[in-house]
Amino acid sequence: MSYELYYWPGIQGRGEFARLALEEAGANYIDMAREPNAEATLIALLERTDLAHPSFAPPFLKDGHVLVGQTAAILLYLGDRHDLAPRDAARRLWVQQIQLTIADLVGEAHDTHHPLGGDLYYEEQKPEALRRAKWFREERIQKYLDWFETILARNPDGDSHLVGDTLSYADISLFQAVEGLLYAFPKTTKAILAESPRVSALRMMVAQRPRIRAYLDSDRRVKFNEQGIFRHYAELDD
Repeated sequence: MSYELYYWPGIQGRGEFARLALEEAGANYIDMAREPNAEATLIALLERTDLAHPSFAPPFLKDGHVLVGQTAAILLYLGDRHDLAPRDAARRLWVQQIQLTIADLVGEAHDTHHPLGGDLYYEEQKPEALRRAKWFREERIQKYLDWFETILARNPDGDSHLVGDTLSYADISLFQAVEGLLYAFPKTTKAILAESPRVSALRMMVAQRPRIRAYLDSDRRVKFNEQGIFRHYAELDD
């Protein structure tokens, strides 16, 4: 039976973190965002009244009768089933803590272009976005990447992975977050990565994983664009 991954069509967004994990796992899945009538199908599932555990918003993963929402929960579910999380309980929890911190970073990146709310266009909140982006560039990107650099340095099993000595979904998610930052804030992020050798090395390591590389080179990888979470507006990276 195939997994079904539901997300908004045409953007990477939070759904991309789940896609990358599914690709690395070699899992059999259907990306419902690429199917006909994708948005209507997604909304119909969101509006179903017979679900005991309805999801608040996409992405969500359907595995038979199991429906899992929230990116971090989806990755926890997949990690346990596809060897993308440690078996040890303490390390398993640590991977999830890192993933939730990545989720915080993603949320803050989104708020640089929509600081007042998603109900307004970027152009309607541009002065506020300029102010929010300046703070994010000067304070937050550095703080997050420094934290990941510290985790890698303190990993007793070596600095190639965030946890232990094998790939976890947190490694894959950090790769995606850095890719997003490089797209949205290329000048700032490149400068910080130049002083973050372990994060840079992890990014390259994940990108060269055979299944990840094949996916990145395929037309199934939606390109970053100005409809997703990570958006590039030149004025926000000055």
